[in-house]
This record gives sequence, C-alpha cells and structure tokens, in this order.
Amino acid sequence: MARQKGIIKLKGTIGDVSFYKSKDGYLAREKGGVDGDRIRNDPAFQRTRENGSEFGRAGKAGRILRNAFRLMLQNASDSKVASRLTREMLKVVQSDAANARGERTVQDGDLDLLVGFDFNNDGKLSATMYTPFSSVIDRGAGTLTVTIPDFIPSNTIAFPQGATHMKIVAGAAIVNFETEEIEFNRAESAEIVLGPQNEATFDLVANVTAGSPDDLFLVLGLEFMQEVNGTMYPLKNGVYNPLTLIEVDEA
Repeated sequence: MARQKGIIKLKGTIGDVSFYKSKDGYLAREKGGVDGDRIRNDPAFQRTRENGSEFGRAGKAGRILRNAFRLMLQNASDSKVASRLTREMLKVVQSDAANARGERTVQDGDLDLLVGFDFNNDGKLSATMYTPFSSVIDRGAGTLTVTIPDFIPSNTIAFPQGATHMKIVAGAAIVNFETEEIEFNRAESAEIVLGPQNEATFDLVANVTAGSPDDLFLVLGLEFMQEVNGTMYPLKNGVYNPLTLIEVDEA
C-alpha cells in the first residue's frame, strides 16, 4: 500500500494499480492475490477458510453488540470501534474450547474477555472517572445496577475544557448472538455540576426482562455538557464521552 503524493489525487484503476480514498488519505495498491475459487476449494487453504469463517463470526457478533448499545454509541464511540471490537470478539471466538477450529463461536467462548472494552478510544473511562464504582447483575430480577459512592466532581472527573456539567449513564442489554435478538435499557443520573461540591452516593438501575436465558451486558459512561444561558448543549458531539463495558453475565 502506498500513499499518493502530488496535487492531483487519483481514484480508480490504471493497469494493475488501484487508486482510492480512505480515512488515512489517498492511497494506491497493486491488484493481485489468490483466486477466490481456489481459496474456497483448495485443501491447501483449509486454514485460511477456517480463519475466515471465525473472523466472520467475530465481525457479526461485534455488529450485534454495537447495535445493542447503538443509542449510547451515537454519543460515545470512535471511528475505529467496529474493527477494534471485531478484534476482541475474535479472541472470544478463539477461546471456545467446545468446538473444532473453524467452527468456534462467540456464544461458546469466554465473553468475560470483553470486560473493560472502551467503545471510545478518544475518551476512556479509566482515564476520565477516578471515583470507584461497583456493579451487580441480577438475572432473576432483571436488574443491572451500578453504585456510585459519594464523590467530588472537580477532584475525581477529568473533564474536557468547556464542560460545565455531566451525566453518568449506564446501559443494559440482553443479547442473543444466534438469533440477533436484543433488548436494551438505560439509566442516567441527574445533571451534575463539574464543581467542588460533594455528590451523595446513588445507584443507576437499568431494567430488562427478568430471568432471560441470554447473555447480559452492562456498560457505564459519562456524557459531558456545556450550559449556555440555562440550556445544556452536548460537548463537541460526544467526542470526549467515555463508554466502557464493565460487566458480563453469560447465559
């Protein structure tokens, strides 16, 4: 892969070289590679087919999980979240000890490997919120709870310049990776001034269907705002808002 230089940027194909625009700029690459029919049928490419199959499952699972939290990701995600989550989902697939290589699945893998995943690399929760918190998933009751102990915002929140307020948000999702069925709910705090006041302990409780037989996911994040003449405005379209997967309860 080569980067195009010069005043005129090319798009299209000239001979065996393809010119195209990507998020990284104008690039060029030489056409080539192994014939697709050979990859699908030649025994020599058995491992390639197995890897491709599992990568496909990982990509699909990542898409399903992103869809589950889509409403929250609109304000807290980076441009490469899809590829990053696929990479982590592939680790989950590869942790499946029940099925043969090429047949491994997300649902038979270790979903706890996803705990700690940041949906927004530009604003990580661990580098933004320094007050401790705890979480509990009660499958039988259908409650996913995050407890935030008392804290002083100006001492424990690394808020971006221009922010005057924030909300702490929690999201709960039931996900079935086979049927692609999802259920989502969220809970949020009141608007909190980013000042030296002491904020009392509170719980965020997101409710879903009680006793679900599917996988449960809990995320925690912050939404920064700026107050102007009594009106709250999202800060820079959420570019600094963290959102992290903090707990998983596997089916």
